[in-house]
Amino acid sequence: MDENGLDRKGHRERLRWRFHEAPEALPDYELLEMLLGIAIPQKDVKPLAKGLIKRFGSFADVLTASADDLKTIDGIGEVAATALKVVREAAIRLARAPILNSVVISSWDSLLDYCHTAMATLPMEQFRLLFLDRKNVLIADELQQTGTVDHTPLYPREVVRRALALHASALIMVHNHPSGDPKPSKADIEMTRAVREALGAVGIALHDHLVVGRKGHASFKAMGLL
Repeated sequence: MDENGLDRKGHRERLRWRFHEAPEALPDYELLEMLLGIAIPQKDVKPLAKGLIKRFGSFADVLTASADDLKTIDGIGEVAATALKVVREAAIRLARAPILNSVVISSWDSLLDYCHTAMATLPMEQFRLLFLDRKNVLIADELQQTGTVDHTPLYPREVVRRALALHASALIMVHNHPSGDPKPSKADIEMTRAVREALGAVGIALHDHLVVGRKGHASFKAMGLL
């Protein structure tokens, strides 16, 4: 091993020691550096980690970026891009675990944490539907639509069809605003009313519609819109 290799090995050992001692103390670029170091062991990845955060805006934005976008960065190949996407998926599953097979209404904070983790930093709008049984236990969490930066089509007929197929008694709608501002738009309000009416016609309740963004969340129920 050459001198640069020895320096790199020593640096990574020190970084690992600091992580084990106080993982929360590591700045974002060093945590990202550790991840990249596992995927790209043969080179110094500190400049790459800093460059990724500068390019995408934050640690969360790096993990949220698509694999194709990540691979446009010099130094990021298939292995590194996949490693970063695995970490994001792991974070989503950890956040979702507390609400699986649970009474969602009684786990509201966990639900909000999950929705924020899964959707707040996405570059495009997405719609998720959370289907509940008659006891308000989550029976399905499905991505229904992906749209553009400011619009996602959602068709009431399709929502009803899927709810009936799952024998759901209620559901919660969730979508994100990539702008960061979770305030519902006029189109959001009109679409929600259309979905509520369609569900009501077959005896299925719409408990809430959550809009998540970087600046927080908005609840249609809390705002008196449902």
